[in-house]
Amino acid sequence: MTRSPTTVGIVIGDGAPMLEVAVAPRVFGIDHTARGGPRFEVRVAGEHPGPLSTSAGIAMSAPCEVGDLDAAGLIIVPGWRLPGGPPVAPAVLDLLRRAHAGGATVVGLCLGAFVLAEAGLLDGRRATTHWLCMGEFTAAYPAVEVLPDVLFVDEGTVVTSAGSAAGLDACLHLLRRDHGPEVANTAARALVVAPQRAGGQAQFIERPVPDPGGGEPVAAAMRHALEHLDDRELDVAALAGVAHLSRRSFDRHFRDAAGCSPLQWLLYQRILRAQQLLSATPLPIDAVARACGFSDGVAMRPHFRRVVGVPPQAYRVSFR
Repeated sequence: MTRSPTTVGIVIGDGAPMLEVAVAPRVFGIDHTARGGPRFEVRVAGEHPGPLSTSAGIAMSAPCEVGDLDAAGLIIVPGWRLPGGPPVAPAVLDLLRRAHAGGATVVGLCLGAFVLAEAGLLDGRRATTHWLCMGEFTAAYPAVEVLPDVLFVDEGTVVTSAGSAAGLDACLHLLRRDHGPEVANTAARALVVAPQRAGGQAQFIERPVPDPGGGEPVAAAMRHALEHLDDRELDVAALAGVAHLSRRSFDRHFRDAAGCSPLQWLLYQRILRAQQLLSATPLPIDAVARACGFSDGVAMRPHFRRVVGVPPQAYRVSFR
């Protein structure tokens, strides 16, 4: 069966938390056709027919059955019930194995990672899940390399996320990875959330310039940086000078305002600018690198790959 990259299958478990259940349908239910992007067909199935309970005591009915998800190119298992509950329905495990074998991307959000692990799809792979259940997960699935301090883990055709709100990060990452930054940013604006928090990093916002409010020094430094990303001499010391603060004081104030170090933020802004240029212009890689403050494409490549997950040329091929 041919799988569609814009058909998203979502499997809801009995007893799941409502917040985690709502994430994927909300993210992929946004229509991007007005901007030339995709419109997703979202199919939501319950692990069994009939009403499903939630951890809030509210019952839900899914419109589809598990077998209706076989055309989906992306199958998502939102947060599942707590460990120790009823076993996962064999039909759900068969669906996940069949989908993965057929080339679909399979995703476990929060405790949904337990379901992917039960299907055997995480053996020998890196994964994460909610920190509260990390001990149970590690004990139950010793063949999985568990990463305890990340928002999500992308292993290509298998993706897992940490608890609750990290499911948003994982879904936005999938939009960005598979359909380009504009689609992800449009969804983020609709949801009023940050466009991208990289899996193991502090939160980053696309244009994070706070209201100057009478000359707030960090805001001034951020604004200066965004206006001079092509300057190879621009570094943390230069930004501290713009803020009229010592390097140590600037670092402390910046971390308080942005939640990360100035160096992390500056590098990420350069990579984000590179993503925008790669997806929206025909500039050669070296020209893109110079416009973002790198000496050439060779110098930019390792930083780009570490932040984005793929080299610049592969990113351009995917998103242009």
